[in-house]
Amino acid sequence: MKKLKVLVAAVCLVLVTNVSQAQTKIGYIDAETVLYLMPEVAKIDSMMRIYQTDTIGREYTSLLQNYQHKDSILRDTVAHPLVPAVKEQYQKDLFQLTQTLQSWNELAQQAYQNKQNQLLAPVMKRINDAINAVAKEKGYTHVLSRETLLVAPEADNLLQAVAKKLNITVPPQLLPGYKPPVGGGVR
Repeated sequence: MKKLKVLVAAVCLVLVTNVSQAQTKIGYIDAETVLYLMPEVAKIDSMMRIYQTDTIGREYTSLLQNYQHKDSILRDTVAHPLVPAVKEQYQKDLFQLTQTLQSWNELAQQAYQNKQNQLLAPVMKRINDAINAVAKEKGYTHVLSRETLLVAPEADNLLQAVAKKLNITVPPQLLPGYKPPVGGGVR
């Protein structure tokens, strides 16, 4: 009788384990690849180059010119002597501008990143919505980033399905089973 109870418990455990495994389906995708395949990204890259040059670069140039102007006035005290209070103010201004210029790179990177995030947010939302829709359609309970997996079956790669949902073309080299052309090597 005791053996029968153990056998029934073991069978129940196996059945519960099989049911819980059947409910979990895991897929994966390289969302960054999808992002770079989106047509809007080229426009955003162009806008970011303009932002870098016209906004961030312009501000840096203005700060640098201000610094150089005040520095030249301080250095030219032989031809044009300054009143001590004015000279002290120029020295304080130069010190402050030096600090600002030194931290400018960090500020510029942060401003650039914020602007890029702002412009990419709608695109990322479309990608996430497409990933969620494909996962739901195909019965995936979990979708992981491709970078987190060392080994993964191609059948669970959602790249093609998400690209189709977003109406974008996947280059052949990103498709499963792609083999580069033979014979095009360098001699």
